[in-house]
Amino acid sequence: MRLSRQLHSLSLLALAAALPGMVLAAPAAVSASHDSLEQRIKACTACHAPKERHDAFFPRIAGKPAGYLYNQLLNFREGRRQYPMMNYMVEHLPDDYLREIADHFAAQHPAPPPAQPSGAGTAALARGKQLVLHGDPGKKIPACIACHGEKLAGVAPAIPGLLGLPRDYINAQLGAWKNGIRRAHAPDCMAQVAQRLSDADVGAVSAWLGTQVASADARPAASIALPLPLHCGGVPGSSAQVAP
Repeated sequence: MRLSRQLHSLSLLALAAALPGMVLAAPAAVSASHDSLEQRIKACTACHAPKERHDAFFPRIAGKPAGYLYNQLLNFREGRRQYPMMNYMVEHLPDDYLREIADHFAAQHPAPPPAQPSGAGTAALARGKQLVLHGDPGKKIPACIACHGEKLAGVAPAIPGLLGLPRDYINAQLGAWKNGIRRAHAPDCMAQVAQRLSDADVGAVSAWLGTQVASADARPAASIALPLPLHCGGVPGSSAQVAP
């Protein structure tokens, strides 16, 4: 609950900071000659750190697969993901506009951020590593690498990498899926996985991933072995191998 309140406060503060710029920029948006991609992404990089900075909470979106970024923008626009500032900013944006933004960030490949120090105990980190690399067959939890790639760098066009994400962000997103706050295209495979995780498992996975650093040349894989462990509505061509 405390994290939820922090998220809400951060959202309101960021929205308050962004609104004056949005209002001032409105006349320029009317004229195509004043509308540039550079102007559009200012609202993005206000929270999602540009490539030369690292942020302790907001995820860096540079280098994520274009299909994944586009799907997330659609999810915010259509209400499957709830974050007031994001919902507000994309509410009336057309598909082509969102796709152009997604393509822009997907083409960037900044240096990976440093690992985060972890206060988790040895047992929790070991459990997190186990779940990420091997899953838990007894609970029908597939390994993270089974979908996100052996290097956890994601898979084009629609599966995101997991390394370099802030621990608190990972924890919040798994919690959102577990509690039905975050949703994706049906069938929502991540919701199925998150609901099988205990609260301790969520913390363990988040803690271990937060301590890992991607290699400097990490890129989303071009493909991954199919079928995936679960059928994911946002991933073209995936089909179920493990019963929900």
